[in-house]
Amino acid sequence: MRLAIPTNSPGGLQAVRSDHFGHCDIFTMVDLDDQKEITQVTTIENGDHEAGGCMVPVKILQDAGAEAIVVGGMGARPMQGFVEAGITVYFADRSNMKTVQDIVRGFSASQLPTMHADQVCKGSGDCHH
Repeated sequence: MRLAIPTNSPGGLQAVRSDHFGHCDIFTMVDLDDQKEITQVTTIENGDHEAGGCMVPVKILQDAGAEAIVVGGMGARPMQGFVEAGITVYFADRSNMKTVQDIVRGFSASQLPTMHADQVCKGSGDCHH
């Protein structure tokens, strides 16, 4: 499983997660084996959000072989893009899971629910994704 987590620089397991996946500095990519043990940790730079909006990260992560992304929220357009790309979107509460390591532990313990279209941000401005 290749898991993408939006993070602030420099990335890695101790990195603080980014509150907005489309504007994050980088994605920390965590590869997990069948027992959900970490086999590799790498980083991928995010693209220019203005050039294609929130669809830029979808393409970057699809090209990087991501199978899942963990976010604290997401708008409808990128959610649909991830669905079309075959990348599962998981939700992790920012108040309980602040670092990549926290998220990986939660994911490995099957504590992260998948997000669904009815859970996306509605554009009210109070959703910190």
